[in-house]
Amino acid sequence: MTFDLKTALKYLLLFSLGVGVLYLAFRGQNLQSLWQEIKSANYFWVLASMAAVLAAHVLRALRWQLLYQSMKYNVGIVNIYHAVMIGYLANLALPRFGEIGRCSVIHKTNKVPMFVSIGTVITERLFDMGVLLGSAVCITFFQYNKLSSFFHKILLENIRHRFDQVSYWWFLAAFLILVVLGGFGFYLLRQKVGRKLLKLFISLRQGFSSYRRLKRKGIFWLYTLSIWFFYILSMYFCFSALQSTAHLGLSVAATAIVFSGFAMAAPVQGGIGVFHWMVAQSLMLYTVPFKDGLAYAAIIHSSQVLLVLVLGSVSLILALTRKQI
Repeated sequence: MTFDLKTALKYLLLFSLGVGVLYLAFRGQNLQSLWQEIKSANYFWVLASMAAVLAAHVLRALRWQLLYQSMKYNVGIVNIYHAVMIGYLANLALPRFGEIGRCSVIHKTNKVPMFVSIGTVITERLFDMGVLLGSAVCITFFQYNKLSSFFHKILLENIRHRFDQVSYWWFLAAFLILVVLGGFGFYLLRQKVGRKLLKLFISLRQGFSSYRRLKRKGIFWLYTLSIWFFYILSMYFCFSALQSTAHLGLSVAATAIVFSGFAMAAPVQGGIGVFHWMVAQSLMLYTVPFKDGLAYAAIIHSSQVLLVLVLGSVSLILALTRKQI
């Protein structure tokens, strides 16, 4: 990946978008009261939440190792774990760069071709997205009344209210900007689409071939479901950190994970802003005030970022200083 001015501006724009959403989420809140609530949290449960997330990271490394083994690449679990943590660390700086970053680590330590690793990562992401979408369908089915009110009252009515406040001239300006950007995007697409589609096709083929060759597909699915279970467990443990969320159960944690999963899919560094807003909105479905939901989201997001910063930095130092981890 070449890091030029255009790339820098793109990621600066995405970061600004995340900060903007964060500002909108916290705007109008009593920040002093919110900070007092965060300071009074029971950090034993925050540490338990971090331990659950770490378990999910280790399981992700074990799952990734299965895909390499199916293609006869002998990559040690320690190497793969460090690559996973470095990938998460890279995502804090540049969204979606972590996938390339962790593949680069495996290429450095075990000489696995980049396209082979990228194919396995795409396969992993497809399975994770399948679990996320399946969970969203299940939650919608079993909690339709709560979610329908969210989409109607919080999303649709807010969007319509915002539109009513905006002048039609702004709509015209936005339309013209979209036309210009669309034309520019079509030009870039014509220049690069052939090569990128070919690379994507090769990556997908190699990735699916790694899953197809698996002799222990049941173990792969066990790891996949366990990863998401520990994500849910991390949310659930952190509920006990605050008095306002201590009464919430595993089903609420599952709902919050689905909301946060879609938030983290946004191309914003570390999901900043979008994560906080989505998690707070999900907890409002269960009568948790938005302010308390923001405090909870700030605690769990900050703890996970801290975990990645510390462990990811350790992994990065080891990867840079040793040829074989």
